[in-house]
Amino acid sequence: MLEKAITFHDPSNHWSTFDGTLLVNMETPNRPTRESVIKINLPAEYFYVSAKRDTITTEYTIDKGNCAFAVNGKSDLSEEEKKSFNVNCDRANLYKNYYTYLYGLPMKLKDEGTIIHEKVEVKKFKGKEYLVLKATYKESVGKDTWYFYFNPKTYAMEVYQFFKDESKNDGEYILLSGLEEINGIKMPKRRAWYYNKNDGYLGTDILLEK
Repeated sequence: MLEKAITFHDPSNHWSTFDGTLLVNMETPNRPTRESVIKINLPAEYFYVSAKRDTITTEYTIDKGNCAFAVNGKSDLSEEEKKSFNVNCDRANLYKNYYTYLYGLPMKLKDEGTIIHEKVEVKKFKGKEYLVLKATYKESVGKDTWYFYFNPKTYAMEVYQFFKDESKNDGEYILLSGLEEINGIKMPKRRAWYYNKNDGYLGTDILLEK
């Protein structure tokens, strides 16, 4: 199942050598659009993100494990400024992991520490039938439980969902629509985020054409 999904999204196995730029707009209710430029070079162990919202632009770089950040082009920030803008190396790593994981799916499900459960389930979600893979992680990698929903005809990934504690129905689900081809990889064009508990809408990431 996973191999078929990867064949759909990354037919030429380009993810492992991915070196590209993603332009992503994040639309959230009652807030200005956040415009991000994301550069990922996996062979060079390089990650960069510039995010602009209103008059504030924050930049994070991780180059072979070394972290740097800036606000509106200024990197020599006081401790007070770092706290005020919430910029630090932990946040830089968070962005790196977040973007490489989500835009690297489903290929990232082959990473070490990912536990793919043997049984492929057939589930209905929002009235549509899917083939569903369950993934958990070794404790050193992550504690969340994830479900990945694939189109039963094409094996395209169309929904994913995660829980911190499934018994509480916490966490979120993400509806994927459209495809944008970046460096030979079919990535979701739109990702709309909702709370599992009450279907509350959080926002939508839109992957733009370069």
